[in-house]
Amino acid sequence: MRLFAAVVPPPAQLAELAAEVDLLAGLPGAGGLRWTSRPGWHFTLAFMGEVDEALLPDLRARLGRAAHRTAPFPLRLHRGGHFGRAVLWAGAAGDLDELRLLAERADAAARRAGVPMDEHRRYQAHLTVARSRTDLDLRPFVAALAAFEGTRWEVGELALVRSNLPAGGVPGEQPRYETLDTWALGGAANGRGRDSGPAGPG
Repeated sequence: MRLFAAVVPPPAQLAELAAEVDLLAGLPGAGGLRWTSRPGWHFTLAFMGEVDEALLPDLRARLGRAAHRTAPFPLRLHRGGHFGRAVLWAGAAGDLDELRLLAERADAAARRAGVPMDEHRRYQAHLTVARSRTDLDLRPFVAALAAFEGTRWEVGELALVRSNLPAGGVPGEQPRYETLDTWALGGAANGRGRDSGPAGPG
């Protein structure tokens, strides 16, 4: 199964971003973008790829410890950026050091559980809102996001999410995200267990 660790913004904050993305969709060239599925919006902390189910008990235990060791922290959706001409994203502001630390702990938890991980890179907080279908200059979309400031919230949990890739062969079909577990930051367990629904607002 394809897994990743993530922080999922609350529905109210995602609604603010959705309103901003609606404006982006009216800009020239927007037809060349494939917009990501809003119920799946999230900040990926550590992408694990295909994970052997036998590793799940240890992975869950280690992610739970990583969450326990991290205090809740403030965050807000903030402006945007792009990766080349391929990916348009919304950024984050707030306690980015703590977000980075949680990402590093999630990455380390996966490695210690035996998950083969890509080479470790410095964490860049981003929430992907669109991918380019063509060779499109994304800078006008980033400029349009320059004034975007979402409402602050307190990040209170770490999520383990399964990515179910499209299997129907339908053009434009999006991956479906399924939250397998969550753990409260800084203390008490908050595991929701298997098959608890999509990551993000339902």
